[in-house]
Amino acid sequence: MAGPVPPALLEQIRAANDIVDVIGGAIPLKRNGANFVALCPFHREKTPSFNVSPQRQSFHCFGCHKGGDVFTWLRDYENIGFMDAVRRLAQRANIPLEFEQTPGYQQTRALKDSLLAIHEEITQRWQRCLSNEAGAQPARDYLASRKIGAEAIETFRLGYAPDAWEDSVNWARSKGHEIQLMEQAGLVIKRDGGEGHYDRFRGRLIFPICDEQGRVIGFSGRVLDPAAKTAKYVNSPETPIFTKGRVFFGLDKSKRALLDEQRAIVCEGQLDLIRCFTNDVRNVVAPQGTALTSDHARILKRYVEEVVLCFDSDEAGRNAAERSFESLAQAGVAVRVAQVPEPHDPDSFIREHGGDSFREIINGAVGYFDFLLERSCHENDPASDRGRIAVVKIMTNALASAHNQVFTDTYVRKTALRLGVSPEAVQTEMRKARQSSVGRQGAAVEALDDDELNPQMERPDTLEIWMLRLLLRHEDLVEWFLHHLDPNWLESSASRDIVEARLSEHDAPVAALLTSLTTDAARSLTSELLTGDEEVPEPRRQAEDVVLRLRNRFLDREVGRLLARAGASEVSDAEQIQLLREMEALRKTKRQPLAPLPEA
Repeated sequence: MAGPVPPALLEQIRAANDIVDVIGGAIPLKRNGANFVALCPFHREKTPSFNVSPQRQSFHCFGCHKGGDVFTWLRDYENIGFMDAVRRLAQRANIPLEFEQTPGYQQTRALKDSLLAIHEEITQRWQRCLSNEAGAQPARDYLASRKIGAEAIETFRLGYAPDAWEDSVNWARSKGHEIQLMEQAGLVIKRDGGEGHYDRFRGRLIFPICDEQGRVIGFSGRVLDPAAKTAKYVNSPETPIFTKGRVFFGLDKSKRALLDEQRAIVCEGQLDLIRCFTNDVRNVVAPQGTALTSDHARILKRYVEEVVLCFDSDEAGRNAAERSFESLAQAGVAVRVAQVPEPHDPDSFIREHGGDSFREIINGAVGYFDFLLERSCHENDPASDRGRIAVVKIMTNALASAHNQVFTDTYVRKTALRLGVSPEAVQTEMRKARQSSVGRQGAAVEALDDDELNPQMERPDTLEIWMLRLLLRHEDLVEWFLHHLDPNWLESSASRDIVEARLSEHDAPVAALLTSLTTDAARSLTSELLTGDEEVPEPRRQAEDVVLRLRNRFLDREVGRLLARAGASEVSDAEQIQLLREMEALRKTKRQPLAPLPEA
């Protein structure tokens, strides 16, 4: 999405940043004919399939199908937002962003920059406190007892907030920071009486929370006195730079490992993550002070195709795994569950058994539905009628959330086998659940019988691919396509998206299309066709032939639809005559040469 940036400015920024220079600054490129090639940074491979086209200013990997323009590259490689990518490339080319000159934007940006600066400064202060101050000895003792070494302390920038009510308040005054800004940062709290402020974090071990770029945006403070009658953890409140439902602890350090492994291990706490990381299990993240949200799931989907949930081995941990599943399933991420033996959590298990043993548990993680079926049968007696009903209900609701017919068919059979009944009986009960369910749950269960459950966008057929190649790679034909090609003739939704975007912006450079497309499937297909080096002989003649065949195929489908309608028993004689007339008109159109589309 282009957002507030005018298309002309986007094009200016794109033109000023040669994609070969930008990508070549991050990974080694080697010329191969008209293109440059490299090992793809987005997936593991031994033979280069990552191509960069200097002519079309695009890239595409023919292995994982990731592709786009220079904005897409920076966004995906650095895992930053589109606007951050625009801003970085504009700065690289010394192009001012006009929308950033508005007072409202400047005020918001200035506030965020000030909050980021304060977070960085106080992080450094708390790091020095942990290292040097006598009052931090309980924190140092605690870290030693948990076998957290100096390297981990430095890597994760752990600190100590002094055990005083106004230490941060006084520190802010000494640095010239306004107390209201400290309050907005969530570092101090206004007293109930309205007179003065006091520190939010006092006498606690501090874990800085970073965004994906490694900037400190919040804190989590752990109590050190086990007898203290207070919350075990105190976290930063939500601020203009920190939204806990969109932040993972450790993601800034693990994102490259996530991309390499294509699998994320999700654990519960900071110490679990630090223990994993320092034992060379680096594809790990932890939700920050909240259950795993749909935003968390979408973030993970940018990096991986599979998530392994590895929460504590107690009842709360198992419940957390179930709560996390729906968001992950809706994001299209495969989910498995790893269970460390009781009474361990990942931290204690690795301390006792080592990182290799923990990796064995991760590699042996079971699919989410196997985990759920096992747990359901453990908690509900599958030999009793009541227990069987409960198990079927649990599996029905979970499978509806997955929106995947393959999972449904597989676990209908597994559930039936576990309960000692026929798959048909389980399927029947699931259908009953659909009919009797109400509200949101009923709507979800209804999807179990839908033949179009979670349809995957199929690759367009050869005819449509050929048409798209002509449309995208021969700008002199775009005007002709505008008057001769109807997007409704196309079967693939990705093809329609690309055609509609290209024809609606037919005066813009083709590279701009990669920014305006709204679906991953359309962007990937476009970058593939732009980056490939196949030449099309006699493009005008090929275009005429392809479009004629697309039109005729569409007319044949319409004739078939009308013919099926005419054969229906409820159709009257008068309607049948009308349908026959419409079919004859379509057949007549098919016999005619192409004509320009009528103007809207």
